[in-house]
Amino acid sequence: MHTTMGGGFARAVGRLVLAAALLAMAAATARAAAPQAAAQATPQTASAEIPPGVSAGIAVYDRHTGTFTEQHNAHAPFRAASVVKVLIALDHLWNRGPAYSLPADDRSRLDSMLRASNDTAAGHYWTQNGGSSIIDRMSSRLGLVDTAGPPPGYPGHWGYTALSAADTVQMYRWVLERAPATLRDIVMGNLRASTRCGTDGFDQRFGIPASFERPWAVKQGWSGFGPESDCTNTTATTARATSPATAMPSPGAATAGKPATGRAAAIDLSRPALHSTGTVGTDDRSIVAAFTLHPQGTSFGAAYTGTDRLVRSLDVPGAQPRAGAWFGTWGSQVQVRTGTTTASTALTTLPAGRKCWSAARNRDRRSPCRPTRTTGGRTCPCTTATSPAST
Repeated sequence: MHTTMGGGFARAVGRLVLAAALLAMAAATARAAAPQAAAQATPQTASAEIPPGVSAGIAVYDRHTGTFTEQHNAHAPFRAASVVKVLIALDHLWNRGPAYSLPADDRSRLDSMLRASNDTAAGHYWTQNGGSSIIDRMSSRLGLVDTAGPPPGYPGHWGYTALSAADTVQMYRWVLERAPATLRDIVMGNLRASTRCGTDGFDQRFGIPASFERPWAVKQGWSGFGPESDCTNTTATTARATSPATAMPSPGAATAGKPATGRAAAIDLSRPALHSTGTVGTDDRSIVAAFTLHPQGTSFGAAYTGTDRLVRSLDVPGAQPRAGAWFGTWGSQVQVRTGTTTASTALTTLPAGRKCWSAARNRDRRSPCRPTRTTGGRTCPCTTATSPAST
């Protein structure tokens, strides 16, 4: 009996030692895998050039891999400004399938709202379709977690809708991956045909269009720079044809960090806001959402430049950065032209404080752009023979 008990005891001890060894190995494996998993779940954003004093919410989503390449305050709510017009358009079209047809005058209104950021059109739909109830409906339909209607006391201010970078990515993913093809083509077709200038005279070519070659599709937003500016070209651009959207991971495949609890918190309604959102690359590979709030008193030109630098610094899969170099502007009537001489058509003028991105190759780089100066056979400021390079 003593021998039998001794043998049983030894076997029991052996099993305990084996179990302890296995547990130790599992723990070591988990510790080794943790940093890699954390890196995949939380992309690094150290390279993002956020200007001093600027608050930013950033999300970049790669539809090919179903992962985020950039996140910074992705669930922070910002006042949406004109980015909310995508939700307003989707709500207006929602129950009109399968053709999603509109009377000619209404279709013209909707196109102008999406392409030229027409505020009057947005106000029309906001009033006609129930104001904040538009936001409630679309949040439920698209699964938005940070979005909320304007705060109490501002029921008619559609631009005060709270929206985050993460919800903006979700919005575009729904359009590209779940919307009926006809509805998707109406929305994305208009965003691909974004005009140079908004109907309120502000230049829309900041952020994504300034940073990357086509194909891209954008809905921009701005607020706090005054009621109007002097950009006048509201003719739609020629959108480059792209392949139809392809099947991508479902919207639940990846989320930008930890979702916010409940609806959006209070948003800043006073600091100048400049947002650049949309898609970049063939088949709308990457979705980009960059929301920015600038210090009080920041000019539109300075905010435009800061937002350009921020967006250019992001990791955007499938994007082709625009070639060129930065040049500063002097004064507020610096012209952008279609060609390389003063005889070419003037597209718009740049605001004071703007730094433009030029594709000109033989410019005297020691000289800043001036309204009347020509250097190296090229009209200063910032023109190129093939396309307006100051964006």
